[in-house]
Order: sequence, then structure tokens, then C-alpha cells
Amino acid sequence: KVKPQLEEKEGKTFDVFTAVEFKTQVVAGTNYFIKVHVGNDEFVHLRVFRSLPHENKPLHLHSYQSSKTKHDELAYF
Repeated sequence: KVKPQLEEKEGKTFDVFTAVEFKTQVVAGTNYFIKVHVGNDEFVHLRVFRSLPHENKPLHLHSYQSSKTKHDELAYF
């Protein structure tokens, strides 16, 4: 659900978009930190926010870090 948001911010499309690892952080909702393989040896780290159920809001790509590798640690940002 956040792939189009990232593609819009990056100004390109990703043929490959596979989550390989994630962590969560509970706030007033949930932050998901997701390592995503986007082709070749390229990875991006996403910070996605899911609001509380009663707010009925879509997933939101809060921020991201590009130019990551498979071995870069997925950390909170």
C-alpha cells in the first residue's frame, strides 16, 4: 500500500518491491520500520505509520532512507 507513495517521492517505479525485514514501535498507532528489496543490490528502509483503528486512516509513508544494502541494519529513524 505504500509502494505508490515511495514511487511518487522518488520519481521512479520499482519492478521489485519485497519486504525482507521489519520492526515495530507502538506509539499512538504503530510505526513499522521495513527493509525493502527494490531490485539488484538496492534496498530502501521505510518508516510507515498505521493509525489507531478508530481513526480509519490509510497507511502513511512517514519517511524513508534510500541507497541501503542487504547488510545495513534496520534501525529506528
